[in-house]
Amino acid sequence: MPPFWGLRNLLRHPLRSALSVAGIAVAAAMLLDMVMLSGGMDRSFERLLLLRGFQVRVTPKGTLPFDTEATLPHLAALLATLRRDPDVVAVGPVLGTSVYGRRPSGHGDTLVTLVGYGIDPSAQTLYALLSGRDLAPADSVGLLLSAPAAKRLGAAVGDTVSLVGRLDPQMAEAAAVRRFVVRGTVRWLYDYRGQPSVGTLLPLMQQLARDQGEDRASVVMVKLRDGAPMRTVTRRLRAQLPNAEVNDVADLVAHFRERLVYFRQLALILGTVSLLVTVLLVATLLTITVNERLPEIATLRAIGVPSRRVLQQVLLEGTVLTLVGGTVGLVLGLVTARYLDAILTSFPGLPAAFSFFVPRVDAIAVSGTVVLLTGALAGLYPAWLAARAPIAATLRAEAT
Repeated sequence: MPPFWGLRNLLRHPLRSALSVAGIAVAAAMLLDMVMLSGGMDRSFERLLLLRGFQVRVTPKGTLPFDTEATLPHLAALLATLRRDPDVVAVGPVLGTSVYGRRPSGHGDTLVTLVGYGIDPSAQTLYALLSGRDLAPADSVGLLLSAPAAKRLGAAVGDTVSLVGRLDPQMAEAAAVRRFVVRGTVRWLYDYRGQPSVGTLLPLMQQLARDQGEDRASVVMVKLRDGAPMRTVTRRLRAQLPNAEVNDVADLVAHFRERLVYFRQLALILGTVSLLVTVLLVATLLTITVNERLPEIATLRAIGVPSRRVLQQVLLEGTVLTLVGGTVGLVLGLVTARYLDAILTSFPGLPAAFSFFVPRVDAIAVSGTVVLLTGALAGLYPAWLAARAPIAATLRAEAT
């Protein structure tokens, strides 16, 4: 029997083989994207939560961070309780609210709606500095802008901006107005794409958002010492803070997974479909080629080629076909994942730094292995047909 007899058949029909490879490549790309989607969301969200190293979030009872406008009262007492814990090394209170910005002189008197963050620069949890400088702990006029906020306000580092809070809808007047100097532009880690956000010291944002002297925050982020048992510390803080919600990163990822369960279901369905497509393509192609070559196979069997060799050659043909198509598919999957990710992350309310598709070595390895095994196993039935072909009947039918 000629070596690689099965592979030579693929070259006899280049168009048919190319179409089969293309179909397998599309199926493999879909499978890779679905594997990346099913596990990538969790990893991306966890990585986003840990960007600044804060593992625990304390929020109002029954809420998640920034889910509602509810706030944590008696903030000073809450922070004191957290700081007394031996495993806590830093706490970062944050107040999120809506404010209005008035453009610098020369840009008109139009108010621009903004998202305002009240922060503690000594325990910074929310942003990465892009230009200018950070806020100092005692900076009573400093302001940080996101790029979209700077664009809407027409402001740059060094400009003076007025922030307006607590507008009275009946009087069309502001109950709180304060002038700030832009210290720097930042990338707010949890902002959605295009979100105009500003940040200043927590007490100043509290004055803008509510009555002066109200000591509140939307969330308190907690950093634990290296090696501290996160789950144990979380349970201990829950017992100490019965009127607040305490969640560590694992809890938040679990909540996130529940909210996006339909994406995981979609990934499972489309991944299964891609495997079925691979099986049908390989099995159909090999069955057709085996039926076309039954006289040739019968002749080889008649001159002494064992059925085992015939079986091996047909399986090798299916494996090579799947290997080539799968390799092309993995590259195609990585390319399409970037475009799909750009589409999905454009949905409103999702952080711009979040990704649905995260390229991972394990995802690529799993997808490639599954496609290869599926394609190889799909050749079992055509190989069995080839090995069990009746020699005499086939040759007699060919002769007549």
